[in-house]
Amino acid sequence: MPKTKTHYVCRTCGGVQSRWMGKCPDCGAWDALEKFTESRAAATAPGSLAESWAGVVSGEDGDREGAPATGIARAVPLNTVEAIDAGRTPTRIDEFDRVLGGGLVDGSVVLLGGDPGIGKSTLLLQAMGRLAGAGSRVLYVTSEESAYQTRLRAERILGAGGGGRADASRGHGAVASDGPSTDLDNLYVLADTNLARILEQARKVRPRIMVIDSIQMVYKPDVDASPGSVAQLRRCCTELVYLAKLSNMAILLVGHVTKDGQLAGPKLLEHLVDAVLSFEGDQHHAHRIVRGIKNRFGTTLEVGLFEMGEFGLREVSDVTGLASTRATERPGAVACPVMHGTRALLVEIQALTAPGFLGSAKRKTSGLDPNRLAMLIAVLEKHGGLRLADQDVFTSTAGGMKVAEPAADLAIALAIAGAHLNRTLPAGTAVIGEVGLGGEVRPVHQLAIRAREAARLGYRKLILPEAGESLELEGVRIERVEHLQKAMTELDPASGSGAGGGAKTKKS
Repeated sequence: MPKTKTHYVCRTCGGVQSRWMGKCPDCGAWDALEKFTESRAAATAPGSLAESWAGVVSGEDGDREGAPATGIARAVPLNTVEAIDAGRTPTRIDEFDRVLGGGLVDGSVVLLGGDPGIGKSTLLLQAMGRLAGAGSRVLYVTSEESAYQTRLRAERILGAGGGGRADASRGHGAVASDGPSTDLDNLYVLADTNLARILEQARKVRPRIMVIDSIQMVYKPDVDASPGSVAQLRRCCTELVYLAKLSNMAILLVGHVTKDGQLAGPKLLEHLVDAVLSFEGDQHHAHRIVRGIKNRFGTTLEVGLFEMGEFGLREVSDVTGLASTRATERPGAVACPVMHGTRALLVEIQALTAPGFLGSAKRKTSGLDPNRLAMLIAVLEKHGGLRLADQDVFTSTAGGMKVAEPAADLAIALAIAGAHLNRTLPAGTAVIGEVGLGGEVRPVHQLAIRAREAARLGYRKLILPEAGESLELEGVRIERVEHLQKAMTELDPASGSGAGGGAKTKKS
């Protein structure tokens, strides 16, 4: 009987310890170590279930294009390695393909995470429906719903009708139609949680793309642990990655998030997969954002924009609702072009100040970095002449967009100053710039892309840093500022009449 080895794995950072401790010595997380027991025989054969593909790839599956040949790996000189052009399969959803880098790469593994009910299954089912309609064979494995529930969702978002029924000849839970042939004949559905049975059905169906929804519910029978545990996640994900490389199949995994908003077991899965995508948004709002966190085949921090509707997700290619040109006519609202990957998006940054208590003033933010906010408030007090120590300051971004780059510093500062002084920027004004601790306005990267996007959306005045590349845009007035105080003079004093017009400032 093979010997077993027991160690403890941190579910936060993935660190391995020889004994249990209340606090992880690597990342400092409390009560994060979980017991992981693995036999030595299993440890030396991570792809034992996927080995059934070896005969299929080498002999029986000779018609599979691009399938890697099996055999013993040998070290070779780097200059003798042949370059292979990895094929991509576009999902025919432009915003999703943008984040993926142009489509799904053959043999890659993609992890998609998000809050429950945010629309992960809807997005993947729409993408798989379009792929199946284009002729690609797809296997959709649902571990949380029945095949019939998946069929009902497909009828709603894909318009797949025809009074179909489950046909055992197409695999367990595979959807078939006893009416006329539809575009979804290549979309197979499997409702199961056993990894061995899932791989067996994948071997029979031989899809080009497989979806596992979700990886937390899938278990490996020979692992003595409950589904969703560190041991099951590591073994199941390793098995699927091995299968993807062996069979040249693209695999998409759906992952849950923790109460902190992080992907469950992030360090255990992120280094195993090729791409990690985060599906963000508020369930009470229609806008959704797919953000690329890691991508071995494309750029990171790329975003795709969607809007949830009655019949699924709709692509939003031209985002004008996040920042309207008339938004800056309100005190405390400033438009700022921010970069997400290679894409510039105009985001409306909002601020509100209210009388608070000295020594216990609130600093709350939504969509912005709270540490950056505290620094900008201190700069406004020291170099902007504002008294904010007894003011509650609230900031947010319109539409749920998250902004973390320093290029939005000047817009945040002017939004806070405008809210406190009850002043506004001229209509159609966009602001770009990083603010230093001395109040200086520093240049930002990709300034020309930001400025052109603002001009395209109708902004006719731009407040930019003094230093940086020169720009000339037809019909756009460019105002250069080198210090925060000069930027604050752009706030219209005529709009200060009202309740907030008597805001106190420090006496020089």
